[in-house]
Amino acid sequence: MAQLRIIENFDSNFSLDPQLKETLFNLLKGETFLQQVAAQAQCERVEFTELIFQPVPYSTATPKGMPSEYEPYYLSSDYTVINVPPNFMFTAKIFKPSRLCAIYRKVST
Repeated sequence: MAQLRIIENFDSNFSLDPQLKETLFNLLKGETFLQQVAAQAQCERVEFTELIFQPVPYSTATPKGMPSEYEPYYLSSDYTVINVPPNFMFTAKIFKPSRLCAIYRKVST
């Protein structure tokens, strides 16, 4: 049986070309997509915070699979964290990193 290997340090830093980032953010702010995220989050509306991060391997330092500075958003009922859809990554021509997460703020009217 294969043993799990604990990764102690994982570099989650990345940078996106400004044009690619703009394309991705436009997709993440699309009205239809915002409605889908709000439905999943069980709220009326959401706003994209323009915060994105690369998921990290689970470890003792990152038990939620995200850089620790983003955990307060995960733990807050005012926000929802989603995986960026792979087709958005492809459309925006973002291949590295291969996965991203986005943070949305729940808005009550």
